[in-house]
Amino acid sequence: MIEAIEKNLFRGIHLLQYISDEEYSNTTIAPYYSSIGSHMRHILDVFDCVFDGLDSNNINLISRKRNELAENFTKNGIDYFEVTLNKLKALKSEDFNKIVNVTDDLGLGIISANYTLGGILIQAHSHAIHHFASVGYIISQLGIQLPDDDFGFNPTTPRNKMIT
Repeated sequence: MIEAIEKNLFRGIHLLQYISDEEYSNTTIAPYYSSIGSHMRHILDVFDCVFDGLDSNNINLISRKRNELAENFTKNGIDYFEVTLNKLKALKSEDFNKIVNVTDDLGLGIISANYTLGGILIQAHSHAIHHFASVGYIISQLGIQLPDDDFGFNPTTPRNKMIT
């Protein structure tokens, strides 16, 4: 599980290594006017909430830190990715079945539910892929090439292959 999450998060680092801060923080693309940086920061905030709640077994997805430096500057974004990857590497696979209480606001109020640590990590991973798809749209509108063909694609998503 960790290997798959790491592989996906490294895609984010790869993208940040070859775009400018201006491209990273650009908010001119309709319809949502969000930046690549805001998506990257948001992805990592979810993982950060998981790590912050591990000791108490209470993961609060509402209490995101929203680090503006990580949202606006590629160097800070890369640093945030690296901190997240180091925390992932420190996890032990035997802890994946540990029960944690997860709290979030689904739009009609705050709810809590029990997950396994593995379950919330899977959700955070899928959430990252979903946001990478949004980033893929933004970078295509900015004329930036996708870092790789799998960026923003869930492995289970059928894709049409071009026949040459």
